[in-house]
Amino acid sequence: MKYIYNKSNDPYWNLATEEYLLTQRDDEIFMLWVNSDVIVVGRNQNTMAEINYEYVTENNIAVVRRMTGGGAVFHDKGNLNFTFIENNSSNLDFAYFGNIIIGALKAIGITAELSGRNDLTIDGKKFSGNAATIHKNRRLHHGTLMLSTPADRLTKALKVDPKKIEGKGIKSVLSRVTNINAHLSAPLDIDGLINVIFNHVKNLSDIEISDFTNEDILKISALSDEKYRKWEWNYGRSPKYNFSKSQKFPAGLIEVKTTVLNGIIEDLNVYGDFFGIRDAGEFSSLLKGCRHDRIAISEILDDPIVSECFFGITKHELLEVLI
Repeated sequence: MKYIYNKSNDPYWNLATEEYLLTQRDDEIFMLWVNSDVIVVGRNQNTMAEINYEYVTENNIAVVRRMTGGGAVFHDKGNLNFTFIENNSSNLDFAYFGNIIIGALKAIGITAELSGRNDLTIDGKKFSGNAATIHKNRRLHHGTLMLSTPADRLTKALKVDPKKIEGKGIKSVLSRVTNINAHLSAPLDIDGLINVIFNHVKNLSDIEISDFTNEDILKISALSDEKYRKWEWNYGRSPKYNFSKSQKFPAGLIEVKTTVLNGIIEDLNVYGDFFGIRDAGEFSSLLKGCRHDRIAISEILDDPIVSECFFGITKHELLEVLI
């Protein structure tokens, strides 16, 4: 098995790396890697239903969809990610890979356990979420290891008002979480945790330290640009959903009800006690066919029709209720 320490912190590149290694190479791989701030949503999830959009945009947190199922997770530089890719595998075995991590942590005095379908816990609190997929006869299993991630940032980034968005898609469940360092007398840094995991895996199997070739880097970069950095993959692939929000502003109450399909506004209705010389239906027509994201909507709100539909209501206030 080849070991790669992926030094990139770019979440789009890193998710592309996993897909490339699974689908374009034929060797078995063990990889450790760290992302900068990002929410990684599961393949079958509704992105807008998983993220606190306002908090994510205000704090420059990236959002990217992965190739495996399961729920949304928050990564930062206090979290270590691990990936195993094996050949001749036709089933997903969460317990097998979970026990590798449990064994590694046991060496530093931590008692971890498998919990539910795909989580690892310490004292009943989740510190690792796992997901997996199979491509032809190759199996990819990956997971998170929370070392020192601030719990408040995680919960704020993933907290969504359940009344705001309704629709299909696999919904995440926020669990009680913990960090590995909370259970150590002497805290580790990321490099220390990398050594713990690497040394344990090295004792279990023959490891050959490896790195990306120039060809790998070029192809991963292309996949990242063509897929993982694209709105169409990260947001547009979401199942159909209904978005509703209402807010009282000094110039009146606005209530918006929106239907979104493949990330595009399919239907939008506006209600409230606001004033305007144009019918709100003209405003709705402007937004139909627009992406349901802040940048695309913001551009449309510069149309002069908008200010004539909503007297005294600012562009910023409209954005608050539209996204």
